[in-house]
Amino acid sequence: MTDIEKTAGDKSAPPAAPEAIRAIPVKHYGRYVSAVIAIALLAAIVYAFSQGKINWHAIPDYFFDDRILTGVGKTLLLTVLSMVIGIVGGIVLAVMRLSKNPVTSSIAWFYIWFFRGTPVLVQLFLWFNLGLVFEYINLGPIYKNYWSDFMTPLLTALLGLGLNEAAYMAEICRAGLLAVDEGQTEASHALGMSHAKTLRRVVIPQAMRVIVPPTGNEVINMLKTTSLVAAVQYPELFRYAQDIGQNSGAPVEMYFLAAAWYLIMTSILSVGQYYIERYYARGSSRQLPATPWQKVKANMLSLGRPRGSVGA
Repeated sequence: MTDIEKTAGDKSAPPAAPEAIRAIPVKHYGRYVSAVIAIALLAAIVYAFSQGKINWHAIPDYFFDDRILTGVGKTLLLTVLSMVIGIVGGIVLAVMRLSKNPVTSSIAWFYIWFFRGTPVLVQLFLWFNLGLVFEYINLGPIYKNYWSDFMTPLLTALLGLGLNEAAYMAEICRAGLLAVDEGQTEASHALGMSHAKTLRRVVIPQAMRVIVPPTGNEVINMLKTTSLVAAVQYPELFRYAQDIGQNSGAPVEMYFLAAAWYLIMTSILSVGQYYIERYYARGSSRQLPATPWQKVKANMLSLGRPRGSVGA
């Protein structure tokens, strides 16, 4: 009797262990080709700039210049003030747009249609040159002055950026409010809460999870858009970089300097946006995703752990 027949006849014998499957990874040749092409293009760009007539030493010489730092501060101030106007105006417009009153809803729709349909630069020039149409601004006993004295470059920048941003924030806020289930509002009204209190205590906190991510993108976009106000004589980072470039004979180098500062500021804002989004995701995710620092710590611990050991 063979070993196979003995094993088949003996029911008490343990079953033979299956042979281990040897997995052979699929080779993705296209990835290697695309990686080589990307590296070659990057090397060509770096080589081209290295051969250009660029005075790279001028960038660190002016990087912490007083005028540049002043421009950075004014850029951040303009970003914050414009976003405050945009967020407050956006919330008001979103509530008006969702109102059952056809007059307020139509006014909000027209506002959004106009400011979203015209370029920001056109709006800035429009506010700046209204003095050619109106000689005075007359608010009765409250305020009266020449339009040219009233419409300063700072006010022009705030109106042009803030009012335009309000139109975009209105749609973001409206989307967030509509994302909250209507049952939440009905339950709040059944408990005797007013419409305003329902919005403030129930609807808006839940809508923040939808509102925060695009709002963070709008803040970053606003910081970059502030460079347009150089056209209406407001001195911010880009305007100071232009002036320094013209006086020093290194205009291109100063554009690189301004780009570096914008990258630094937008990177910091991106980190802040990440943690704010993570904060408002607590109510929708059972387990929050690991932060970049937590991922680094986990990778370091996995490298120091011996192979074959099981982590706790």
